[in-house]
Amino acid sequence: MVCASNGRDACRLFDEGGIGLVLLDLMIPQVSGMDVMEHIRKKSVVPIIILSARDTEADKTMGLGMGADDYITKPFSVAEVLARVRANIRRVTQYAEPPEKSMVLTAGALRLDGKERTVTKAGERIELTAKEFDILKLLMANPKRVYTKAQLYTQVWNDAYCGDENAVSVHISRLRGKIEDDPRDPRYVATVWGIGYKLGEK
Repeated sequence: MVCASNGRDACRLFDEGGIGLVLLDLMIPQVSGMDVMEHIRKKSVVPIIILSARDTEADKTMGLGMGADDYITKPFSVAEVLARVRANIRRVTQYAEPPEKSMVLTAGALRLDGKERTVTKAGERIELTAKEFDILKLLMANPKRVYTKAQLYTQVWNDAYCGDENAVSVHISRLRGKIEDDPRDPRYVATVWGIGYKLGEK
């Protein structure tokens, strides 16, 4: 484990490599937490958990919208933080598919490689965060199934659903912004009104 007391050192330490998960406070000196997260997301889809005293819906939406995988508001318990850390580590390690069960999924111009954890559209690489990738993979692997927000949260976050629909909505919006020709008229991630989401059939 490595620690940084300011944003500039955080960026430097991350660039040195070997970071598997990031706990990030937004209110840090020199370089803001949001700028640190933007720096990381340009290079990696490593899980990022925000720890912040900012507890408004707008703050959470912004943090998740910029690529955070989780958002914990202060004050918090050590037990809660450890539980969230374990859940994110499970998602990228323990629950990763073994090579023999990896899959390549296609939908229209999209191609998802489960082993390499890559997504391309018409041959062009699309950079997704870990949770954006997992949402898309779940929908593409089950093209006929409609998932509620609670079901998406439980399966992608590997955690009990606590009614935080905003986290799912933000990640769906960001995913659409990256893979859809027109996010306002999504082809791949379709809304089933009053229920949830499914792989589109256009």
